[in-house]
Parts: sequence; C-alpha cells; structure tokens
Amino acid sequence: MRLSKLFLLSFFGTIILNACKKDGVDPDTCTENLAQYDPTPYMIVYPSWFDVPPLPNPNNPLTNTGVAIGKKLFYDPILSGDSTQACASCHKQEFAFTDGLAVSTGIDGLAGTRNSMSIVNMAYVLDFFWDGRSPTLEIQALEPVPNPIEMHLAWITAVQRLKNSPQYLSDFNAAFNTTDFDSSHVAAALSQFMRTLVSANAKIDQVMQSNPYNLSLLTPLEQIGFDIYNSEVGDCFHCHGLPRTTNNDFHNNALDATFTDLGRSLVTGDPLDDGKFRAPTLRNISLTAPYMHDGRFATLDEVLDHYNFGLVASPTVDPLMKKLDQGGLLLENDEIAALKAFLLTFTDTGFVTNPEFSNPF
Repeated sequence: MRLSKLFLLSFFGTIILNACKKDGVDPDTCTENLAQYDPTPYMIVYPSWFDVPPLPNPNNPLTNTGVAIGKKLFYDPILSGDSTQACASCHKQEFAFTDGLAVSTGIDGLAGTRNSMSIVNMAYVLDFFWDGRSPTLEIQALEPVPNPIEMHLAWITAVQRLKNSPQYLSDFNAAFNTTDFDSSHVAAALSQFMRTLVSANAKIDQVMQSNPYNLSLLTPLEQIGFDIYNSEVGDCFHCHGLPRTTNNDFHNNALDATFTDLGRSLVTGDPLDDGKFRAPTLRNISLTAPYMHDGRFATLDEVLDHYNFGLVASPTVDPLMKKLDQGGLLLENDEIAALKAFLLTFTDTGFVTNPEFSNPF
C-alpha cells in the first residue's frame, strides 16, 4: 500500500510538471492545480521583557504559507537519503528540540561529534552551530541534508523529490510564487518555521513580566538561587543573563586542559579561539540533557559539579571563569540546591507541547 501511494505521488507530480513545461511554458507561470501565491505575513509577537530581535533576513520575511511548508519540511523524512530521518529526528519537541543523546547519529549509523543544540528563540541567535560557522539561519539550514554523517542526501536529489510531489509543488507556489524552486527555498521555509519557536512562558517569565521583577512568585529556595545566579557568587549571568539566558558569544568554560575539538578556532583560524563554543541558552535546561558541546555531562547535577569544583586550566580559558584558581565556585550543598531550583524555573511546558510546533503529519 505504501509503495502504491509513493508511486501515485511520483506519477501525479510528473503529470503536473509536464503540464507546466508543455509547449515551453515556464513552470513559474503555470498555476493549474496549484495553490495561489499568498504572502500574508505571519504574525509573531515577541515577549515585551525580551530585547528587540535583530531583523530577520529581509529576503525571507515570515509568511503563513512559508511557515506552514517549513513545518512540514522540518518533520518530513523526505530530505534524508533513505527517507527515515527528518530535522525533527535530532530536534524533538519534547526535549525542547534536542534529541536526548550525547551526540546524534545519522542515517548510516555514523555518530557525529557534537550535541544537538536546542532550537529556541532563534530570531535572537547571531551565529549558528556550536562553533558559529553559519552567520544566518538560512545558511545553517542548508548543511544537515547533504552532510554524510547526518541526512546524507544531495540537494539536487532532495529538491527533485519535492518537485515530484504535487502537494509540495502547490505549497512552494503558495509560499514563494514558483514551482521551479531550489535548495535556497527549502532553507528559507525551514528558517521561517524555526524562527516561530519562541519559548517565553516558563515560571521565570512570569517573574520577568513585571518591572522590577516580581520575585515573590518564586519560592524561598528559588529566590536564593536567583541571587546566586545573578551575582558573582554563581557567575552564571555573565554568559547566561536573563531574559534569554545566552549572550550569543563563544567561551572556553574550563572543560579540558587539551582539546580534541578546537571549536570556534576551526572557523576563525585563531588559536586564541581554541576550545571556545557558543554559550547555549539555558531555557528548558531540565529537558535538554545531556550537556556541553559533546554531551559529556548526563545530568544537570554533573554540570553544577563542574562549575563548582571541576574547572580545568588551559591557555584559552575565558576570563569569566573567575574562580579557576580555586577549581570552581565552591558553593555549599544548600547553595547548589538553590541554584538548581532556580534553573528549573526555566522550563516552559507549554513550549514543548504547543501544537503549533508539533508534527503536522
């Protein structure tokens, strides 16, 4: 039955394409059996307690049709070599769009070297991947499909698969006013959907909606954790300041004396960037284990142990690791418990259950 359906999709896709190309007609001008172009803007509201996000790519404004097709593409395994893996395979909603693995595995069973990053509040991110090698979300979206360790499918083949689908032909026409689309259109659609993944309804957000913050909404233990987090006692706020819990910069956070992964310097070529990685958002941190760029810490407790007494010296350790000379923060057990309690207020259960972000199939 499944093979029959796939055959019919391919058959009718060929019919539509041939009809568009018949007698030299440009596919861009062929509207028969296709949804009409609809550039109605997608209305997205960012939290008032966040700063204003950078303007998105002016050549890729968010539209209802663009976001809709991006969501389908995000969940559709059609973009992988054996049609078994989608973007959502490594970015699962229930894990705040991570995958729960130390490092992800691609369609050929090959393991990568880095942890799957959470896709959240992407409109605010300036450089993508752990090493920041992609300056835009559109460029980032182009990489996983042809990557031999990940989805392992040439873009020319991926695009042809989509063109063989009458539904995708119609979707792309509605979103981009063309049936002669290419990988840049696919990346644009994926980027539009990912920019809608706003997480701003955790307990900490209820606190930050007031100016000044309404700390009375926190338990006494969480209030102590708030103070530790936002002071030199915990030193968290330098790299993970509220409200977005990341400074979009790259840091060597004293994990290793020598590096098996050079991180940011692989992009910049500057040895002063050895061992530096992007400071990830801590939003939904209770859901995004394991932690660090290589997933070395299985639990949040292990992360706290690292910062408390596990700091390791190396030539490029960030100056923000101010307690390096004593090995860490050296907080008491009750202080660690308070800090952990505060970190748990970053969990946005509505975000990980929001049907607007869920599998449409």
